[in-house]
Amino acid sequence: MKNPKDTVAVQKVKKVLLGRVLVVGLAVLIQFCWMFFLVYRFSIEYSFINILFQVAGTIVVLYIINQWSNPAYKIVWTFVILSFPVMGVCIYYVFGRSVLTKKTREGMERVHQELKEFLPDHKHLEKEIYREAKSIANQSKYISDWSDFPVYTNTSVKYYPCGELMFPDMIADLEKAKHFIFLEYFIIADGLMFDRILTILKKKVKQGVDVRLIYDDFGCVTTLPNNFFLQMRELGIKCVAFNKLRPLMSIIMNNRDHRKIFVVDGTVGYTGGLNLADEYINEIERFGYWKDTGIRLEGEGVWSFTVMFLEMWNYINHSSENYVDYHPKQYQKKPFEADGYVQPYGDSPLDGEKVGENVYMNIIGHARDYVYIFTPYLILDNEMLTYLRNAAKSGVDVRIVTPEIPDKKLVFWMSQSYYQRLLECGIRIYQYLPGFIHAKSFVCDDRIATVGSINMDYRSLYLHFECGVWMYNSKAVRKVKEDALDTFAKSREITLEFCKKQPWVKRVILSVLRLVAPLV
Repeated sequence: MKNPKDTVAVQKVKKVLLGRVLVVGLAVLIQFCWMFFLVYRFSIEYSFINILFQVAGTIVVLYIINQWSNPAYKIVWTFVILSFPVMGVCIYYVFGRSVLTKKTREGMERVHQELKEFLPDHKHLEKEIYREAKSIANQSKYISDWSDFPVYTNTSVKYYPCGELMFPDMIADLEKAKHFIFLEYFIIADGLMFDRILTILKKKVKQGVDVRLIYDDFGCVTTLPNNFFLQMRELGIKCVAFNKLRPLMSIIMNNRDHRKIFVVDGTVGYTGGLNLADEYINEIERFGYWKDTGIRLEGEGVWSFTVMFLEMWNYINHSSENYVDYHPKQYQKKPFEADGYVQPYGDSPLDGEKVGENVYMNIIGHARDYVYIFTPYLILDNEMLTYLRNAAKSGVDVRIVTPEIPDKKLVFWMSQSYYQRLLECGIRIYQYLPGFIHAKSFVCDDRIATVGSINMDYRSLYLHFECGVWMYNSKAVRKVKEDALDTFAKSREITLEFCKKQPWVKRVILSVLRLVAPLV
């Protein structure tokens, strides 16, 4: 229990000193320093060791250059390794290899192949969209072909412009659960939001409901105890931690489960930017007002979120399921309401296909009138930057909203380092004055929108497990646009003058930050 006499600052210091972050961080630092000390010492005493590392550095650089990865990622590692061969090779060995181990890839691929046969083939729906708009049908086809998740009708959609509007519906749907509840989140924190959810989960377990919870251990390292999953199991909640944080140097720590998935009885599903913590519903204040967005699906489209959850669950537990038991029509025989076309999709670092980024770029590249974007982080690779600039140069109204009050100052500065190049070609940039915008939303031409967990930064686009919902001709698309227009009115528009007036010292710092952006 927290001592009421402690100030907030003291509580934060205690949390750091007594928490897993310090223990794990120190352990990894000691291991790295020991490895570097041994290598450096031998390289001083034996000149041939130094030569070997220079040769090794060259080989590693050639390996990096020949990988099918982001060019900016290659540049920064090439610079580090060639400038400091001994240290550079050591750092790359620990932190630079973003590809998962062969065993991990094979395990997840086995589960994915097992599930693919339960995903419907909705090519007839792609043809329906094709008859209306070929370019939009091509976007849907890309998601189906390269993420394996099909497009659906017979699904109603509700859009939420903030977390405090979404939370009551989440609670109401949990109360209605009769068969199963699946929750998968990057961050869970003690507080009103999770306490209310946990109260219902405990009640549902006693009623015989199958309750399962996945959380990312790294995302919860400062918010949950190390044995949280055991505490949940004692309550009857089936619970696992993704990628347990261990005090060992490991490349797998680069890959996190950043998804937000909430499924009840296979018929109702939620996703968006919200985690299960009080700031997401503005029950507590962090960085001013916290703006997030979310989507509620009811109908056949929820099946893809159920599949995503079971895929991760079965990988972590080395298990299998009778997947048909969780299909939306298993517990509801009457027809679902239709609201345009919806296509939930997932993105994985395993397959080398950057689905999340390509969904974004497809929307930008096919825009005719406008693209409005919410993102907490604006750390762009060359491909995304080119798509955004070309759209604006072609007459498309491109607008981007970022926070006025950041959660991470360094990342905020990185985002600002891209402002000038975007503004110069006509893109309009806004900073959300009430506080922090955590939403990840795109809306385009009154026809297409996507809402999900995918940030516009290197980690979300290249290293994390992510998810979202692509929508076409749904009423929710109009709601996303209305929210965007309302948000612009509450934001400060950034000008070129703002960028040019930055102190020269900060401009130099920003140029360095752009170089190391892929590592953040």
